[in-house]
Amino acid sequence: MSARRPIAFLLGAAMVATACGAPVRRSVLSQQAAHDRAELNTPPTTTTAPVPPAAPCTTTDDTARSFRPQGPLPAPGRMPSGTFMQTIQARGKLIVGVDQNTIGFGYRNATGEIVGFDTDLLREIAAAIFGSRDAIEFRAVTSAKRIPAVTIGAVDIVASIMSITCERWRQVDFSTEYYAARQAVLVRKNSPIHHVADLNGKRVCATKGSTSIDQIHAFAPGAKLDAVDLRTECLVHLQEGLADAISTDDTILYGFEAQDHNTTLLPDDLNQPERYGMAINRAHPEFVRFVNAVLEQVRADGRWATFHRKLELDLGIPAAAPPAPAYRSDS
Repeated sequence: MSARRPIAFLLGAAMVATACGAPVRRSVLSQQAAHDRAELNTPPTTTTAPVPPAAPCTTTDDTARSFRPQGPLPAPGRMPSGTFMQTIQARGKLIVGVDQNTIGFGYRNATGEIVGFDTDLLREIAAAIFGSRDAIEFRAVTSAKRIPAVTIGAVDIVASIMSITCERWRQVDFSTEYYAARQAVLVRKNSPIHHVADLNGKRVCATKGSTSIDQIHAFAPGAKLDAVDLRTECLVHLQEGLADAISTDDTILYGFEAQDHNTTLLPDDLNQPERYGMAINRAHPEFVRFVNAVLEQVRADGRWATFHRKLELDLGIPAAAPPAPAYRSDS
C-alpha cells in the first residue's frame, strides 16, 4: 500500500473531522443537505423531448452495457447541429452533478474547489466540447438526488460514484463503466466486529438512495439500518457511537479511513461489485455516445491511469486498470 499524503478538504463551510478526529456538528450536515436539495430548484438545462423506451437490462452482464460511439469525435467547438452537445456548446459551459463529500472522487479541498477522480473525468468531457477543461459548472447533489437532477434537467450529466443498475437504467441512461469498486465495511479499531457476518444485530450506516442498503440486509439480515442523507453523516455517526459500522463502496471508505485513523476496513467485503457510470438524461442518447467516445480516449491515452494514481498516493487504493467498455449488441 502506498504512503498516504495529507489531504485537506471541506464539507460546506466546515471540516468533517479535525486532525484530532473531532466530528463536525450534525446541524452543519443538515444545513448542507438542505442546500443540496435547493440546488435542484434551478431552471432546466435541457428541453423537453420524447424519451425512448428503457434500455433492456435483465442480467449482470447487461447492466454495464452502454451505447457504442459512432464515428470519430467532432473537434472541440464544432459540435454537430441538432445534438445536445451543440446545446451545451451554445450555453458556454457543461453543467455537471457531483458529490462534494467523498475524498478522492468529489470533494471540496482547502480552497473550496470541488476536485477528485470524478471531476477530472468530467473536465475531460468539457474539454472535448469546448477545448477547455474549465468550461464547466459543478453542482453538488446527494445520493438520493442524483437521478432527479438528471431527469429534471438541472444538470447535463452526473458523475458521483454512482453504480449502474437495471432499476436506474429505467430512469436514466448510463455511460460505459469508468470505475470498478466493491461494497465494504468500516468500523472503529476497537470494535468487536471483525467480519461481515458480525453485522447482525449491529447498527449499520448507509446513505439513502444507495445500492448499499439492500446488500447490507442480504448479507446480514439482522443488521439495523441507519439511513442518512449524506455519506459523511455516516462517519459522524460512527465517531459518536450512533452507528457500529458503515457499509458502502470501498472507494468511500478508503477516504473515511484516511480522515479518521481510529477506523479500519474489515478484511472481507460483501462480494458486491459496484460498476460506476455517468448518468445522462434518456432524451439524449447521442450525448451518451459522445461521452463514451471521450472515455475510450481517456482510457487509451493514459489519462485514466494518471487520475487513478492520485487515489493510490492519497488514499492507498490499490493500483488498477480501467474497466473495459461494454456495449449493447443493438447499438
